[in-house]
Amino acid sequence: MTIPNVQIGPLDLVTVLPYLSLAIMFGIVLAVVPLLTWFERVVLGLFHDRPGPNRVGPRGILQPIADGIKLFFKEDILPTSVDRRIYYLAPVLALMPPLASCAVIPITELRIRMADGTIRTLPMVAADVNIGVLWVFGLAALQVYGIVLGGWSSNNKYSLLGGLRSSAQSISYELAMSLTIVTAVLMAGSLSLVEIVQAQSGGIFSWNILRWFPLGLIAAIVYGISMVAETNRAPFDLPEAESELVAGFQTEYSSMKFAVFFMSEYASMVVVSAMATVLWLGGWQAPAPGLTIIPGVVWFFGKIALIIFTYVWVRATLPRFRYDALMRFGWKRLFPVALAVLMLGAVVDAYYTSPTAKSAIPAKPERPKPNMMGAEGAG
Repeated sequence: MTIPNVQIGPLDLVTVLPYLSLAIMFGIVLAVVPLLTWFERVVLGLFHDRPGPNRVGPRGILQPIADGIKLFFKEDILPTSVDRRIYYLAPVLALMPPLASCAVIPITELRIRMADGTIRTLPMVAADVNIGVLWVFGLAALQVYGIVLGGWSSNNKYSLLGGLRSSAQSISYELAMSLTIVTAVLMAGSLSLVEIVQAQSGGIFSWNILRWFPLGLIAAIVYGISMVAETNRAPFDLPEAESELVAGFQTEYSSMKFAVFFMSEYASMVVVSAMATVLWLGGWQAPAPGLTIIPGVVWFFGKIALIIFTYVWVRATLPRFRYDALMRFGWKRLFPVALAVLMLGAVVDAYYTSPTAKSAIPAKPERPKPNMMGAEGAG
């Protein structure tokens, strides 16, 4: 589908496209949080064979609005022994990384007809940087600071223990996740998220999840497990395990500060689901060439919705890990599997993908042969 380059005063569509892309991602990440809380309750009710939300509005659709009003007008309790500056800063530090990650996530690709009749194909992304993968997961590593500082500044032993658990869990599962991401980068040959999606064009069998079978599938599964652990979702929700730690790192938070932590968790779910779509499921690419009539943005957000449904499905099915089992699973299961997949992927990339490619390592220069003539010969 080709659209004209609409002129809006001194601006045109090509000029405002990055800002439009950022606004859409911000709007989706922030506006979808109330909808996700309702969606999760409805799906959990269906899985558990119970009614779910059904009191406020048809099928409880207005329940998120009621929850927002309740949190906004709830009493904001401030314990006397907290470190106030860090206590207020922690929720902001937890929310900013997923919002900043939106800048490099491509939504779709647009074909724009310019005024001179030429057609330009442009990705709908705020910033198509060549290190997009590093940008997103560098920010994801910073998010744990909000949780740790929230637990530490509360001056509560349960909150502190929840923050420490989160930091150890994040470090453990980041290793396996990073190795699987490197595998996806090897498949595409680029760190740019746009180029990774473009390398998966051609249908479902060109997606990274089915490339180098079964290596791509195993790497995608490891990434999926790690992303659930990174977002502190069940069965990896040890940092906020109510049965052990009251409410973990957010025990002393109430009103809108608690709501910001809540928004951070769901925003992180959307961002890591978008990254899973880009890395493994072809981004905005259709599963078959005949389905390209459906806009790419529909495929992109449809895949994200499917992944979030899987999030809720896992929560409804699996019990919470013990902490020792959680750490053992990360270090003794996921990490070795991710490392083995990466090594095998490197072998496939080096010897089977491009067997005739020349080596990028420069040849060793030849040393000058020593002069075998003696002093008399030299004279």
